Amino acid sequence: MRNFVLVAFVEPVAEGQVFPRTQWPLHITLLRFDVDDAVAEQVAALAGPPADKALGAALTVGEDAGFGRNGSVPVSLVQRQPDLQALHEQLATAVESAGGRILTPAHTRSGYRPHISHLHGRRLSPGDTLVLDRVALVDMAPDGDRTVRRILQLWSLPETGAARR
Repeated sequence: MRNFVLVAFVEPVAEGQVFPRTQWPLHITLLRFDVDDAVAEQVAALAGPPADKALGAALTVGEDAGFGRNGSVPVSLVQRQPDLQALHEQLATAVESAGGRILTPAHTRSGYRPHISHLHGRRLSPGDTLVLDRVALVDMAPDGDRTVRRILQLWSLPETGAARR
């Protein structure tokens, strides 16, 4: 089994892009999971329709919080939004139907708390608004290299920048 993650990027990215594990573009984690290599393509196919449907959703950044051990990871919560919650739940169902293992079941479905981690001084502030315009499937160890990440599949809005909702 290999580790993958589905995310909504907040910063510009490209399909096939590789970046160091310590230099993630700002993003909202949608779902972390393990699957066999052969199943990753099936998950991508199942994830496409719900990702496409959610694109264009308007999101608002909420208050700051601390996640992780002792609240040591600073994050900006994302206010509850039905399209984002539905996307998360549909992706969880897709991964499970393909035989994948969700890595954070306590933080899935009703336990899901969408957030954007503060990374190297980059962050969003309470009240900021954004459009869900990039959903991606990311390989957490491409070619077995755990020091980098690779964007395997990217679903995005056309470059108009306009929200559909």
